[in-house]
Amino acid sequence: MPGLVMFGRRWAIASDDLVFPGAFELFLRVAWWIGILLLYSGQKGHFECSGGLLLRIYLIGLIVLLAAIICSTSAIVYVSMQGTISNPGPRQSIPKLIYIRLALYVPEFVWATLGAIWISDAGVNCDRTVVSVVMGAVIISWIIIFFTTVAVVIVFDPLGKKKVSSFPCSDVHDLESSQSMQVLYNVKSKAARVWENRIKSLCCCIGHDDDNRAAFSSIAELFSSYFSDTDLVPSDIAAGLTLLHQEQDKVELCRDPEDVVCLPPSPPMSGDLDAELEKAAHYMQFAAAAYGWPLYIFSNPLTGLCKLSGDCCRNRTSDSDIVGGDYLNCHFGSILQITGLQYRDFIHISFHNKIYEIPFFIALDHKTEAILVAVRGTLSLEDVLTDLSADCETLTVEGVQGDCFAHKGIIQAANYVYGRLINDGILNQAFTIAPEYKLVIVGHSLGAGAASILAILLKNSFPTLRCYAFSPPGGLLSKPLADYSKDFIVTVVVGKDFISRLSMPNMEDLKNRILRMVVNCNKPKYRILLQGCWYEMFGGNPDDFPTELDRQSQAALSQPLLAEESLTRQSPSYNTLFEGSPLNSPSQYPLLYLPGRIIHIVEKSRTGRFCFSDVEYSAKWSKETMFSSIFISPKMITDHMPDVVLKALRSLFQDKEQCISCQTPQSPSSAMNNQ
Repeated sequence: MPGLVMFGRRWAIASDDLVFPGAFELFLRVAWWIGILLLYSGQKGHFECSGGLLLRIYLIGLIVLLAAIICSTSAIVYVSMQGTISNPGPRQSIPKLIYIRLALYVPEFVWATLGAIWISDAGVNCDRTVVSVVMGAVIISWIIIFFTTVAVVIVFDPLGKKKVSSFPCSDVHDLESSQSMQVLYNVKSKAARVWENRIKSLCCCIGHDDDNRAAFSSIAELFSSYFSDTDLVPSDIAAGLTLLHQEQDKVELCRDPEDVVCLPPSPPMSGDLDAELEKAAHYMQFAAAAYGWPLYIFSNPLTGLCKLSGDCCRNRTSDSDIVGGDYLNCHFGSILQITGLQYRDFIHISFHNKIYEIPFFIALDHKTEAILVAVRGTLSLEDVLTDLSADCETLTVEGVQGDCFAHKGIIQAANYVYGRLINDGILNQAFTIAPEYKLVIVGHSLGAGAASILAILLKNSFPTLRCYAFSPPGGLLSKPLADYSKDFIVTVVVGKDFISRLSMPNMEDLKNRILRMVVNCNKPKYRILLQGCWYEMFGGNPDDFPTELDRQSQAALSQPLLAEESLTRQSPSYNTLFEGSPLNSPSQYPLLYLPGRIIHIVEKSRTGRFCFSDVEYSAKWSKETMFSSIFISPKMITDHMPDVVLKALRSLFQDKEQCISCQTPQSPSSAMNNQ
């Protein structure tokens, strides 16, 4: 921070990002220079061969060229190591050094061409070792030129020209003027178009119908508005996340245990925490089964294929109740394996998948006497686009007062399933078969969010309905809807699950925290990243790393951040898009919460390492406010995985069964026998 400005435009790279690539190139160049120098010394006086004069000129020129490149690269690496992320002043000579280094690519290109001509000349009759070394040098030259071109393309910022020219170089910018507002509008519009083109390119394989185009535009607006008010480059974000992780770990080590919500279950929800955990462990099997064969193979890498081989490619007697592409029957075969149900227990199965249209199945669960609707979570690119359609949309519910709105993409997905269940008569068919059964809706991740909204839509028609949402998205329901859902929805979250804390206000908070961390840290970026990588891989004491604000109190993290203008004014070579933007202003996004009552499962202890570790879990009722911040951790993604959630629930249920068996009193006959 801020982005490097060269050739009159901003690039997606900072002046302190050149340490590692420069050091790597320096290592290659030095080894290369020493090798060529030794070759020239060994061949000195042996250039009488055919083509020897051209070879001598080539080697001498290459030695001189490599020496110049080594000197310029060394200067770039040294200068790039100076200063801090928010203080680029000591690195203001970097653009000039890069210009010099880029100029050296011209003679390098010429020399690579010269070497290629020499080795391709059939008249050359020199030592084969020399020819091989020159060929290697030519190949290395072309490889470096190629990867340099790729790197330029990667760090190219399509908005770079606009970001530099948005404001003139002056001490005060009148952001309230109509001219400035028009400039900001033009930049935002351009940013939205850039993001929309990126998303279309990534999603070129899914078609561009009306729903897809609307989703692309909505997601592009979201991304452009989120990234537009900062001048962070990707490495700044990585450094900020590393610092924030260590800071959060220090706070977690020092703070008192979290307050446990010991509220008894509300009257409509019968049973205590143990009973709910037992039900959740059972229903999570169905939520996991909805993912089909990919999750089954992932969870059973050694035996999964063998077990599915008996079901895959088997001819079914009837396909009338299965919709979508499961041509080899592998999805359905894995569902049978995970749930333990029979084919006759399934009412309807849909593998149809588009944006806002997600797979689900309906089955009869005879163990709990339930008609069970399981909605699949994110598994395809279409599902990702549904997740990212994170605008708010009104969700009118009879009997709920206040602002009722929810995640737009998930509302659309829930409405699709609702239409299939009600309009197509699937639920009526299920209750005709088992009229005494109750309705239970389950799902994981995106499926949990859709299941929760589906439960809200169906609650008035099915008063005894229950829903179990496993790791749903954090930005799902407004407060009135979240409170309303506490009577019939149970949410299960494991550990530091990132998705269950993911909402636009939380992302805004994360961005501000990252900005404060990188601004207040007085260590250079390369040290932060090196030590951070060590900490992420091998752990250690976070106090050993540069996360503390030197001579500043921890309260500084909660104070408003200085305007970016004051941070970048030291160097006229840098600019920000929105200088003086109010980073501590209230979020423009409404607060959204997890549905229902929340069971938070946390890791209590771990023995062993890696795949052979044995984890002990504990569970408690928790408040929705406990998920108002994103925690940075290596487990933030793995804690969201359905197999981890299922493992945690089974572990808790097995521990409870063992405790019950240990506490079971002995019968009199057993006591007599023991005596």
